[in-house]
Amino acid sequence: MSDPIATPAKDDDVQTTIVDETHTSPTFAELGVDDSIVEALADDGKTHTFAIQELTLPLALSGDDLIGQARTGMGKTFGFGVPLLHRLAHADSSGLRALDNTPRALIIVPTRELCIQVTGDLEVAAKKLDVTLADGTTRPIRITSIYGGRPYESQIADLKKGVDVVVGTPGRLLDLAQQGHLILGKVAVLVLDEADEMLDLGFLPDIERIMSALPTPRQTMLFSATMPGPIVTLARTFLHRPTHIRAEHANDSAVHERTTQYVYRAHALDKAELVARILQADGRGATMIFTRTKRTAQKVADDLGERGFSVGAVHGDLGQVAREKALKRFRTGDIDVLVATDVAARGIDIDDVTHVINYQCPEDDKTYVHRIGRTGRAGRTGIAVTLVDWDELHRWELINNALGLDVPAPVETYSTSDHLREELGIPESATGRIAAPKTDTKDEQRGERTPRAERPKSNRVRRRTRGGRSGDAGTGQDSQKGSGPKNSDDTDSTTNSGPATADDSSASGESKPRRRRRRRGGANRNSSGGQHNGEHAPAATAAE
Repeated sequence: MSDPIATPAKDDDVQTTIVDETHTSPTFAELGVDDSIVEALADDGKTHTFAIQELTLPLALSGDDLIGQARTGMGKTFGFGVPLLHRLAHADSSGLRALDNTPRALIIVPTRELCIQVTGDLEVAAKKLDVTLADGTTRPIRITSIYGGRPYESQIADLKKGVDVVVGTPGRLLDLAQQGHLILGKVAVLVLDEADEMLDLGFLPDIERIMSALPTPRQTMLFSATMPGPIVTLARTFLHRPTHIRAEHANDSAVHERTTQYVYRAHALDKAELVARILQADGRGATMIFTRTKRTAQKVADDLGERGFSVGAVHGDLGQVAREKALKRFRTGDIDVLVATDVAARGIDIDDVTHVINYQCPEDDKTYVHRIGRTGRAGRTGIAVTLVDWDELHRWELINNALGLDVPAPVETYSTSDHLREELGIPESATGRIAAPKTDTKDEQRGERTPRAERPKSNRVRRRTRGGRSGDAGTGQDSQKGSGPKNSDDTDSTTNSGPATADDSSASGESKPRRRRRRRGGANRNSSGGQHNGEHAPAATAAE
C-alpha cells in the first residue's frame, strides 16, 4: 500500500488532504472493518476505499467525533455507514450493546430520496451482519427509514418492532419523537449527512431540537460538501473536539474534472428539439435533466415521452409513491432519462449517469455544482450540458465568474447546429423523434360528444326579442301565453311581481298607466288608460 497522503496541510484547523492520482487506496479489510461487512461490500463490487473513506474510517471506528468534507459522489455514505455498522456489530468493545429495541444510531438526511438511498446502501453493507442483544442472543441488524409523504402507521410499527439504525428526515423524525414513538434516549451514534443542504432547506432549527434531546456522551459525525457559517457553529456546539477532514484529488476544482462541460445559448422554443437530439448522442447512457420548476419538469417529461424516449419525472407535484417508482425504474434501467427539479433530485446517488442536461440555467453556482455532480461519480467520466436562454445570461454570468469556467458568452446553438452534433457525437441521421407520435383515437368521439346543433337553445332565441316582435310570434305555442313580446316579459314580471299584477287588475285606471310605465320602461306610453285596462286583464289572466 502506497503512502495515503501526498500533501497534508493545515488550514484553519481543517486537515486538507490532497490525494495523488497515482495513490492506491487501501481495502476495507486492510482498515480493520468487520469481515461480514467486507464480504457484503465485495459482493456488491466494492473492495477499495475512496479518499474520504480512507481518511475517516480509522477515526470513526475508534468512536471519535469528526467532520468529513468532500464533494458529492466521493463516497461519504460508506464513510460513516461502514464504521457505524462495525461498531454496532462489536457492541462489547464499542459500548453499543442493545439493552432494548430502541435505536442506537440515528442518521439525519435532508430529503426523502437521500433517506431511501442511504437506507439502501446501509442494507447492502449490513446484509450479512448480526447484532448481539443484552440477553446474549443474536439477530440480523434492523435498519428503517423515517420520512414524510408516507403513512405513519408502517413507520410506527417498525419502531415498535425494534430497530438498530434509523435514517430519517428532520420533520418526520421530530414529529415521531414528540409523539413518543421514536425513543432517542439510547442513541449512541449520530450522523448528519449533507448538512449544508439541510441548512439550505431550513431544517437547522429541527436538527438542533433533535440533537438537544440526544444523550451525551455520544459519537457525532457530520458530513457535508461545504461548510457555511451556521454549520460550523452547529459543529462547535454539538460535537466534542471533532477532527475536520477535507479530501480532495490533485488538480480538482469545485467542479468535477472528470465531467466535460458544454454551455450553449439556446432558444426556449428549440430546447425540446435540441434535448431530443442530445439524447441520441453516441455513448449516451442514463441521463438526468434538471429544471427549475415543477411544471417545466412535467412538461419536458411528457414531451420526451411523446417523442419515444423512456422517461420518468421526479418533482414536488408528484406523490411520494410515484417519485419512488420513477427513481426505482431509473436505477434498474427500465427508463434511461429522468427529469427532476433541484430539490427533488437531492440525494439521487446513481453511479452510472453519463449525461446531465440543465434544461434551465441553475439559480447559482452551488446549484450548478450539485446538478452536474450527478455524473462523473465514483471515478467515472461524464458530460454536462447547460442550456442558457437569452433572459438567463445574467444568471449564467454569475455562475461562470464564481466557478471560473471561462465561458462568459455561451455560443448560440440550435438543434440543427453543426458544432452541437460534432461536440456531443450526435449522428447526422438523428431527428427530434425516435418513435411515431402517439395518436388520440378518441378525437372523433370527442366531436360526437359535443354536437354543435345542440348549443343554441330555443328559449334563448325567444328571450332575445327586440322591438316587441319575435320570429316565433303568432305560433300556437306563443298564442297560449299571450303575445310574443309580452309573454317573455310578463312571465318574469308575474313571477317576480305577482302581487303588483293583482293590484293592477283591481285599482283605478289612473294608477295603472303610471305603474305600467315603470315596469314596461315606457313601452306603452301612447296607450290610453282604458286601453291598458282592456289589454292588461286578459294578458295577466293568460300568463297566470
